[in-house]
Amino acid sequence: MTKIFAHRGSKGTHPENTLSAFREAVRVGSDGIELDVQLSKDGQLVVIHDETINRTTDGTGTVGDMTVKELQEYDAGSWFSMEYATEKIPTFTEVLDLLTEIGFTGTLNIELKTDQYDYPGIEQKLVKLIQKQQPVFEVIYSSFNPLTLERLGEIDPQTKKAWIMVGDKFTILFSKYLLLIDSIHPSFTWFSKMEKELIDYPKYIRPWTVNEESAMILCFKRNVDAFHTDYPAQAIQCRNKLADN
Repeated sequence: MTKIFAHRGSKGTHPENTLSAFREAVRVGSDGIELDVQLSKDGQLVVIHDETINRTTDGTGTVGDMTVKELQEYDAGSWFSMEYATEKIPTFTEVLDLLTEIGFTGTLNIELKTDQYDYPGIEQKLVKLIQKQQPVFEVIYSSFNPLTLERLGEIDPQTKKAWIMVGDKFTILFSKYLLLIDSIHPSFTWFSKMEKELIDYPKYIRPWTVNEESAMILCFKRNVDAFHTDYPAQAIQCRNKLADN
């Protein structure tokens, strides 16, 4: 059965990468949750997609130039709806605590945002925290940056890793033989055009970002391991409808 990963939480219905978005993703029954981690100025793992806070808060500035205290002074929800005015940029620890508290038992896909700025030591901090917390749910590490995946492979060879890619024929061929990953996360645009290249592909495939029903149906028909969507509730409904037919 193709699994459904909530992209940045339930991003289409709640402010992305916030506790409310992750809570909603669990509430609707998502099989997995995807989130993004970066490092604050004081070396803490924080959950935010962009390298700046400009788009998803009422402030401005670069994530890596601000402490957690400074980052959490800003409103990370009102840009989406005033209903979420109390949302803050969460630390990764806060997200782990929430998921444990509400009984999440799916897969947590942690994207290390090192494609624009390669935060020194982020891999060690992340693995150390995961090993300390010992979450009951499955963890996957993912990144656009192959060097990050290589470093993760040296630190933690057991945890599954995925290479995120826009995709082309060269990367799909190369990824087949990249031993440190067990899966790829290609853009749906690329995935939808590459059916022949992906026949008998030996690793798990989890496209992003799949929001249209027709795109969801294609993923189900191709029997991918999972796909990332901003609308997990809608995707679950689509999967149930196909199963009933």
